Amino acid sequence: MYNRRYANNRLFQKFVGLVLVFFTYLVLPAKAYAVCPVCTIAVGAGLGLSRYLGIDDSITGVWAGGLMVSVSLWTVNWLKGKNFKFLRKLKERDVTLISFAFWVSITYPPLFWAGIIGHPFNTILGIDKLVFGSIIGVVAFLLGVFADEKVRKIKGRQLFQFQKVLFPVISLIIFSLVLYFYGGYLYKIQ
Repeated sequence: MYNRRYANNRLFQKFVGLVLVFFTYLVLPAKAYAVCPVCTIAVGAGLGLSRYLGIDDSITGVWAGGLMVSVSLWTVNWLKGKNFKFLRKLKERDVTLISFAFWVSITYPPLFWAGIIGHPFNTILGIDKLVFGSIIGVVAFLLGVFADEKVRKIKGRQLFQFQKVLFPVISLIIFSLVLYFYGGYLYKIQ
């Protein structure tokens, strides 16, 4: 009985893993947009400040998700600059997916082992607050990068200095404020 339950659990885990990989592949951008180090530092500073001030884990997760996307896109740009032979065979989207999976894999397991992620009462809609916020942060950061690229494409130039930095950071701030003021309604749905 135990072996059968364990086998079903492993099969379910593999299925969920494949679904997550497929979904992530669809969500990631087709090409890696350049993200500057200043933007990465700004997002990292926001993450550190929110944890220091004792802000809710869902808000901190927004900044953690944005930081993971920023660092993964930055890693892709760094790898492109190094001109590795084995990377030429892969599409940019695949390299971005591998980079994002790498950064997620070195971020979440230590948080789980430290007990920060996984507490049964620290959830929103049945998902851990930090993970939920990270998903929102990934979406917010990608929307900010997309908005910057769209504005540059329409106008043919950037509108102001540090536009590439401000669009993703402002997007993260907006999503953080929305989650802060309206996130309480999500607790009641459970």
